[in-house]
Amino acid sequence: MATLSELVKGVQVISVSGDVNRKIEGVAFDSRKAGPGYLFVAVKGTKTDGHEYIKPAVESGAVAIVCEKLPSGAGPSVIWITVADSAEALGMICSNFYGNPSAHLHLVGVTGTNGKTTIATLLYRMFSRLGYKCGLFSTVCNYIGEKELPATHTTPDPVQLNRTLAMMAEEGCGYAFMEVSSHAADQKRIAGLSFSGGIFTNLTHDHLDYHGTFSNYLKAKKSFFDSLADNAFALVNTDDKNGRVMLQNCRARKYTYSVRGMADFRAGIIEQDFSGMELRIQGEEVWTRFIGDFNASNLLAVYACSELLGAEKTEILTILSDLGPVPGRLESVRSGSGITGLVDYAHTPDALFNVIETINRIRGKGSRLLTVVGAGGDRDRSKRPGMASISAGGSSKVILTSDNPRTEDPERILDDMEAGITPEQRPGVLRIADRREAIRTAVMLAQKGDIILVAGKGHETYQEIMGVRHHFDDREELEAALLLKTWN
Repeated sequence: MATLSELVKGVQVISVSGDVNRKIEGVAFDSRKAGPGYLFVAVKGTKTDGHEYIKPAVESGAVAIVCEKLPSGAGPSVIWITVADSAEALGMICSNFYGNPSAHLHLVGVTGTNGKTTIATLLYRMFSRLGYKCGLFSTVCNYIGEKELPATHTTPDPVQLNRTLAMMAEEGCGYAFMEVSSHAADQKRIAGLSFSGGIFTNLTHDHLDYHGTFSNYLKAKKSFFDSLADNAFALVNTDDKNGRVMLQNCRARKYTYSVRGMADFRAGIIEQDFSGMELRIQGEEVWTRFIGDFNASNLLAVYACSELLGAEKTEILTILSDLGPVPGRLESVRSGSGITGLVDYAHTPDALFNVIETINRIRGKGSRLLTVVGAGGDRDRSKRPGMASISAGGSSKVILTSDNPRTEDPERILDDMEAGITPEQRPGVLRIADRREAIRTAVMLAQKGDIILVAGKGHETYQEIMGVRHHFDDREELEAALLLKTWN
């Protein structure tokens, strides 16, 4: 519990009407979660405007309202605070309400199109192995120490985020690692947090349905680095041309990493096969259980961040050699039929290209790559043709199928994808909307020595169709189909 004056500390307040010494029981931006003694923050969202729900919040017992514009008939029954940006105010208010929990641990944010989950998760595992109690916010799962919490968003809303950070601090976590999505940065969900460091992976075609343009997408990512304090570090991948952009006007200590050129932290692949790859990191050789240039980059980011956080080089490399892949990220599926099954979360053209290129670089002569791929519904349609084109260009056989169609017609999604297939590629492309049937067909067509890649959903254990989530796990489906083939 805190007073209103304590909660709005640091917020750009325009006007106040009422007693700012009033004690506040809780903070909400959803009127349905507002209760007696609560502060309600009216935030303009992408679909609804919180200002329209001020009255229901007051009826639920809210005693104070933070908003950008006073509603007509605003009376003295509640305390009114107008601010310049209610989304930013919400983040800062939540941080203040929960005692600025991020200041009590080393919080590192990871942003970029691809690699966020792998880097954040491996950092969590790294520092746990180093003997620290750690927290994790990721697309796959959230953790407080070893306690698992479900993940509903890549980056939670400010109330949930600060509440969880407070729990981490109370449980004695010394470090926390967080995926920072472009949506979260744009919506100011991370406002008020104290970051010890930020990591940039890359920036490729994604989320343009939300941001509108690539420039807006870039600005959202950059806003995270612009917000870092001068005692934090900014670690960026300079193999991506946007890495240097992130450092412009950034006050934090600046560091770079690269697997292709000169940088503060460097790595290179010595050799690799489907069991893993040997890397040279900062002049030292280490065997890892990962494959692909993109994973070499991810592991280098983990190494660099660990060293910047004070870990010792030998310990970092020793632990790196023992860490395994993150669920759904080029995860292998058991098979006794001589066929290699791989499941990956790749759901952007760039991610698909990287995964397919890695597989083709490793697979033996005579073996084929069969790719099962779809695209999510109610999302950026412009990337669909490119995903199909890249899959067909790098695979012996492609099966276009459903991902999470959500409320969109699966056949329309497949039409969009097929638009990227050239006449020359068409003989090698099948179209099967039913994802289970598509996976089974790929296994049926595969021969000993072939590789099957099922891309798009990775760790997800559901398929969303017309707003309803049905249990569906690519790993389970692929393993079952491969097992059936072995028996037959």
